[in-house]
Amino acid sequence: MKKIYSGIIGLGLVAGSLSAQSQNQSKLNYPETKKVDTVTDYFGTEVKDPYRWLEDDRSEETENWVKRQNEVTFDYLENIPYRNKLKERLTKLWDYEKLSAPFTEGEKIYFFKNNGLQNQSVLYRRESEKAEAKVFLDPNKFSEDGTTSLAGMSFSEDGKKLAYAISEGGSDWRKIIVMNADDKKILGDTIKDVKFSGISWKGNEGFYYSSYDKPDGSELSAKTDQHKLYYHKLGTPQSDDQIIFGNSEAQKRRYVGGSVTEDNRYLIISARNSTSGGELYMMDLQKENPELVTILDNQDTDSYVIENEGSKLFIVTNLDAPNKKIVTVDASDPSPENWEDFIPETEHVLSPSTGGGYFFTEYMVDAISKVKQYDYDGKLVREVELPGVGSAGGFGAKKDKDVLYYSFTNYVTPGTIYKYDIKNGTSQVYNKPNIDFDPEQFTSEQVFYESKDGTKIPMIITYKKGTQLNGKNPTILYGYGGFNVSLTPGFSTAMSVWLEQGGVYAVPNLRGGGEYGKAWHDTGTKLKKQNVFDDFIAAAEYLIDNNYTSSDYLAVRGGSNGGLLVGATMTQRPDLMKVALPAVGVMDMLRYHTFTAGAGWAYDYGTSEDNKEMFQYLYNYSPVHSVEAGTEYPATLVTTGDHDDRVVPAHSFKYAAELQDKQEGTNPTLIRIETNAGHGAGKPTSKIIEEYADIFGFTLYNMGFEALPNELKEISKD
Repeated sequence: MKKIYSGIIGLGLVAGSLSAQSQNQSKLNYPETKKVDTVTDYFGTEVKDPYRWLEDDRSEETENWVKRQNEVTFDYLENIPYRNKLKERLTKLWDYEKLSAPFTEGEKIYFFKNNGLQNQSVLYRRESEKAEAKVFLDPNKFSEDGTTSLAGMSFSEDGKKLAYAISEGGSDWRKIIVMNADDKKILGDTIKDVKFSGISWKGNEGFYYSSYDKPDGSELSAKTDQHKLYYHKLGTPQSDDQIIFGNSEAQKRRYVGGSVTEDNRYLIISARNSTSGGELYMMDLQKENPELVTILDNQDTDSYVIENEGSKLFIVTNLDAPNKKIVTVDASDPSPENWEDFIPETEHVLSPSTGGGYFFTEYMVDAISKVKQYDYDGKLVREVELPGVGSAGGFGAKKDKDVLYYSFTNYVTPGTIYKYDIKNGTSQVYNKPNIDFDPEQFTSEQVFYESKDGTKIPMIITYKKGTQLNGKNPTILYGYGGFNVSLTPGFSTAMSVWLEQGGVYAVPNLRGGGEYGKAWHDTGTKLKKQNVFDDFIAAAEYLIDNNYTSSDYLAVRGGSNGGLLVGATMTQRPDLMKVALPAVGVMDMLRYHTFTAGAGWAYDYGTSEDNKEMFQYLYNYSPVHSVEAGTEYPATLVTTGDHDDRVVPAHSFKYAAELQDKQEGTNPTLIRIETNAGHGAGKPTSKIIEEYADIFGFTLYNMGFEALPNELKEISKD
């Protein structure tokens, strides 16, 4: 009787799978999106832009379009039978205490804690090591719905005042609020309209910050291209804040930042027009009227001051060192011809930090962390023994500290904080999260595959032990490939739910990233950007050829520049995947530079205004312009936020409209627009959980699963 029962259930599984797919066999009734006769001439080529009206984020017409699209999308998502089960599991798994490493300001000890499901982590304070921790600043009280977040903070030198930035609705525009740390009273020094800024105190009397003039038009999408560094003296109005750098109309910089060295002697100023390469300046704050001193006057390299010892500056640079090195120079004449190697370049990319009077050099070896400790004479003290193979970070502390705290994680190991004795080099666990997830059930393996041009690309594939490589495993292929960003192994609570369901998670280190230094980055930029898409396509083909999955069970996912990656890949190879999940993507490559600070991305992309060749190259792969009528595209869930002022939501709006208009067949093309949310930073826990439940639900449903894969396996066992 047992065998007969199992056979009946087995037929039920097949029928269930077909049932899920059959529900998608009729084309959805999408909201009508009007077309306008907008045409732009690029070097003699006329390009239609019928949905340009969606770029107006302040219009009632756009607002109504967003509302109607969300109605269709959420009606679809709410009918996925296991959406709520995914949400319940995500919520349960997320519900564990999360602690940050402690840090000292003045005589007090601070740390962040999230009890589990709090929308925002809370800042706690202890009077001493053994004293009870008390809430110091609770961002959950900034707004009722948790959408106002803490977006940066800095204590004065004596620890008695705190300047902290808040982001409302996920926007990159900030307010800086100043608090008396002793009694937590807010001082009358609130700074408004701050964007892309750090906060760096000059002693106890004031701080430096950066911003743009408030743009004409929409503050969420209007172009901003002149960044300025300001100094705010406590007790004075913002209108009196002094412009330190960036007030020249003749030479605008899009990104300007200022930071004060730990000894309060120097102000270090960086000035960039793009996300790669920048000028470097300094001012000696010990002087009554400090003058601006040039360290580097061009934007050909990436360099920054990491430390100083008196007038001796330590500079991290990729000048004549694509993988970076540390040099020293005296502040009296800091130009490059006087630089001396301190820690030379190696074959691996360098990411250094300082703590307790030592340098800690983290190297990426095929995207895996190796850390070495050096003294201030450049002598190697030791290689730090890490807990395993993965990503380590946070090797930073003030000079007078004896211990520091670092984190370690990989795709199956939740982020654990270790306490490190700086003198003897020993580590001990400081905080290991108590999460309902068993890493021993899963494995991560690194493979190397060939891209289209023969370049070897590393990829880490994570899945449940015992998984059969039969081509039927639901798989998410995640990528980024740009802006010198390195994808190193890291634990994700959300992806743990995917892995529990028997899902495979694959992350390749595509060109355009920083895993192998500047050359690796540069071979994925401008007229070489297609290399990134080819690397991603080859990763998908590797997974299919080696039976991890098949096209019917493959989803591709990426956000921001990774959203562009997904958009370009799915329009070039729509046959390759079943599901596409582009998030907050750069989808209109002909106009991206006309919004907010988008022109600063030109190092990676080039712009349609550069020349005819660059225009044509961008036009050929721009996702908005690559959607062709009569093509069957994969089931697509575009995600964005209506307050995204970094990659404006119009990119996603226009792309979704093109797909809905031209999609051949019945695969759904939906856009999920999170309201009162931005590019991603500071998003409340509740919204993150809901979004992942929708993403996973949409993905599995369109792969044909009527029930969750784990449930199907349990039934088949019976």
